[in-house]
Amino acid sequence: MKFKVRCFAKAILVLVAIALLGWIVMALWNWVIPAAFVGARSIDYLHAIGLLVLSRILFGGFRGRGGWHGGGHRHWRRWERMTPEERENFLKGAGPLRDKPQEDQS
Repeated sequence: MKFKVRCFAKAILVLVAIALLGWIVMALWNWVIPAAFVGARSIDYLHAIGLLVLSRILFGGFRGRGGWHGGGHRHWRRWERMTPEERENFLKGAGPLRDKPQEDQS
């Protein structure tokens, strides 16, 4: 019984949070955008919710992690594996793979 009540309370909390965020987005948009840009119009609540969903899709994803993740770690690991000479060559613009002779392609 406690599990059902806890799940219901979390669902209500999520719905209230979404409603509050939608209202905040609408208020900020209607306060800043029409004053900053000539010809910009105010938005209503449903457009604010749509803008919130669109920003979540573009920048946050829906899998629990942000939309911009993972790329920097791979490069950092590669940098850590480089020898000091390879790092110098990379910083000079030569890159570690360009110094090695190319094998014949034919």
